[in-house]
Amino acid sequence: ACSNAGALGMIATGGWDGDRLRQEIRRAKELTDKPFGVNLMLMSPYADDIAQIILEEGVKVVTTGAGNPGKYIPAWKEKGIKVMPVVAAAVRLSLVGSEMCIRDSYGVDAIIAEGTESGGHVGEMTTMALVPQVIDAVSVPVVAAGGIADGRQAAAAFALGACGIQVGTCLLASEECPIHPNYKQAVLKAKDSDTVVTGRSIGGPVRILKNKMAREYLALEKRGASLEELEKVTLGGLRRAVLEGDVEMGSVMSGQVAGMLHEIRPVAEIFRDLYESGIARAKATAAEWSDAE
Repeated sequence: ACSNAGALGMIATGGWDGDRLRQEIRRAKELTDKPFGVNLMLMSPYADDIAQIILEEGVKVVTTGAGNPGKYIPAWKEKGIKVMPVVAAAVRLSLVGSEMCIRDSYGVDAIIAEGTESGGHVGEMTTMALVPQVIDAVSVPVVAAGGIADGRQAAAAFALGACGIQVGTCLLASEECPIHPNYKQAVLKAKDSDTVVTGRSIGGPVRILKNKMAREYLALEKRGASLEELEKVTLGGLRRAVLEGDVEMGSVMSGQVAGMLHEIRPVAEIFRDLYESGIARAKATAAEWSDAE
């Protein structure tokens, strides 16, 4: 749906194995003749298999997160695949993600700089601070992500020097998004301060909506609970939220822009609004600066 609407749709592999990804790629090819890509979470136990499936199925674009994709890049580049690592810290991770790859002749094509406003796994830097510092640190185009849900934020991302934007949370409130209706309603009901970051104590921060599970997890973190105790609370949490609609004990991943979402709309309408209002905001800003001069 995202690709058909004019964006670059991405297949998020999550905890899938290679066989499941192959099925999803082939299904996507049946549903669109437009470009689409695959996101590989490098911490996945199936990362090697998924990297190979990407090669075999002729995927055109790959984004990666939670690690250095260096060992996969030569084979991907040989097949002409565009590679865009996601980073959440300015110099340290962007250098690992791009400059190291460039120096080693791997050559990533772009960097996705994702601020802490985003949902799911996050860093600590805000998009406003992160994007320009990554741009200054690397020699490839930079895509801005985190905290982008309308044209004002899109225009701001381009003003920072980004070549494009990546959005996620605003697509949770789309007709086509295949999450449980309870999940969508939880996002729509969320206010500006209704997200929280769990997992900082174990080095794996995740932004989710505040609910019973989040409160229990944070209480455990506060008293110094072990990794095993914490995992008992979160094990299967995303599945519970996405598939079963348990928005109290499930992991309802969402970015801080959830408070800006008020209705479920078609993906095409969401993108059209992002584009048109973003252009309008950019033109208005340019006029305001001109008047100020």
